[in-house]
Amino acid sequence: MTDRRYKQRKSSIVAKIAAVGCASIVLAGCIGFGIASAGGSAQEVDAFGIDALSAPVSEADTATFAENATDSSAREATVLASTAKRDISKGIEAIEAEEEAARIAAEEAARAEEAVRVAAAEAAKAEQQARAAQDSAASALASLPDVDFSVGKEAFISTWTDRIDAYLAGSPLAGQGATFATAAWDYGVDPRWSPAISNTESSKGAVCFKPYNAWGWGQSGWGSWEEAINAHVAGLASVYGYSITYGAAMKYCPPNYDHWFNATLGQMMMI
Repeated sequence: MTDRRYKQRKSSIVAKIAAVGCASIVLAGCIGFGIASAGGSAQEVDAFGIDALSAPVSEADTATFAENATDSSAREATVLASTAKRDISKGIEAIEAEEEAARIAAEEAARAEEAVRVAAAEAAKAEQQARAAQDSAASALASLPDVDFSVGKEAFISTWTDRIDAYLAGSPLAGQGATFATAAWDYGVDPRWSPAISNTESSKGAVCFKPYNAWGWGQSGWGSWEEAINAHVAGLASVYGYSITYGAAMKYCPPNYDHWFNATLGQMMMI
């Protein structure tokens, strides 16, 4: 009984080992079949030239492929570089033009602002100088003796005829004292003013730009000193008033009124 059980157990173990062995064989066969099938498929693909990696490649084919790849890369690089350069250059030009325009505008604005400041400073300076000159003129005018019209016509003409003749002695206007004095009385003008202007403008008639025009008056001349003196004194009374002022000098001789004022006033003080 014992021997029978032993034999049965042994047979069972042998059967199990056989079954395991068969299973291993079957599994190995399947794996081998799969590998063979894969190999066969690879060979079939190679046969139709689809698998480029497994197919043999000649040196000529390799060189051609490399050359084509190089040419293609070069063309692509050229196109990309050209496009990039064109686009970037346009952008740079636009930016540079904008920056240049902004720079020019800023410079023009700065120049305009500077011109305004300079003009304002010059105007202030001129105004200050004008005030100083007027103050000085007022002071100088204060030193000019008054003319007394209350003495009457005869005394007035007699007094100023002598004084003006003494002032004009030796000049082309010499001997015209009575003409100046009478015209001054008739038009209510300082008798010293017209003779003094003749010295400032023509050195007492020595250098006249028109006949008998010793005062730079208008654009024409006259036929005699008497006619000229009466016309000039009448013009002074009508346009400038009684006697010299700084404002009258600015109007009579705009280019150089300060010098004109001082020179003429100085001559008036000499009469």
